[in-house]
Amino acid sequence: MDYIEILKQTLTKRSWVTIGAFDGVHIGHQTLFKKLVEGARQAQCPSIAITFDPLPALFFHRIKTDHMLSTIDERVSLIESMGVDRVIVLNFNQELADVQAESFMQEVKKALGLEKLLAGFNFTLGKDHAGTVTLLKTIGNDLDFNVEVLPPIRHGQEIVSSSNIRRLLKNGEVVKAGIFLARPYDLEGKVVHGEHRGGKLGIPTANLSIPAERLLPGIGVYATLAHVDQRTYLSVTNVGVHPTFDNPLPVPRVEPHLLDTDESFYDKTLKLEFIEYLRPEVRFPDSRALVAQIQLDIQKTRKILANGQ
Repeated sequence: MDYIEILKQTLTKRSWVTIGAFDGVHIGHQTLFKKLVEGARQAQCPSIAITFDPLPALFFHRIKTDHMLSTIDERVSLIESMGVDRVIVLNFNQELADVQAESFMQEVKKALGLEKLLAGFNFTLGKDHAGTVTLLKTIGNDLDFNVEVLPPIRHGQEIVSSSNIRRLLKNGEVVKAGIFLARPYDLEGKVVHGEHRGGKLGIPTANLSIPAERLLPGIGVYATLAHVDQRTYLSVTNVGVHPTFDNPLPVPRVEPHLLDTDESFYDKTLKLEFIEYLRPEVRFPDSRALVAQIQLDIQKTRKILANGQ
């Protein structure tokens, strides 16, 4: 079993551990990591997060392939930014999916000297999701580790969860999604050549090549911040298919227009933060009407982001 070898690469006599998918590393996850790090430091042992690639939900087709809130590299970086000492990424395959919860926890105990497991309220582990927090507490008693279950984090009446964030983003509700994440939702990609339609209209855009697995916000126009070359630009971003033009795109594309710069940024990596939804993408009668609307979008974006930089 390859996951055993990966666990043993972090062989330690004592540790506090949390296990999960942690897609997006939202405020619920952040609360868990803060408690993990603080507790492990007080206990004077390493804090360790175990996560999976691909996401179990993706492996079992519970989410679509383009619905991830973070790539595995982004996920690891976000977890490490919380102060977690080590992030272990296990390859999630059928072999791992078939492992019983008790067998898995035996290996974690053996390799990591597990003393305390922190888990979210709805966490399950092992074959057929049989390893509920109730069962894990029983396993903990048998294997000599404690289990602490954290209650859900709520925003109003809603539970903060990766699935709820996906729903918000698909609806264009980037402000609320940002609250759930404790940061604006962002996409990062290389600037590549497109049809250059924006440039011909006098409003050039940066066509972003986004990792295929990342979730795009719902089709529409957004006030965004673009980070490139260690600088930040106000930007207006269209997520859509260009319905005003002949031959609309077959799939949505992410195209920010960066304000107050004439640079094209081709082949450079650009990070885009979605701040506020402006309007739906609609078909205009001609390109002149489209340009007039984009100028209004620019004005509105300047007002929205005037105090944000």
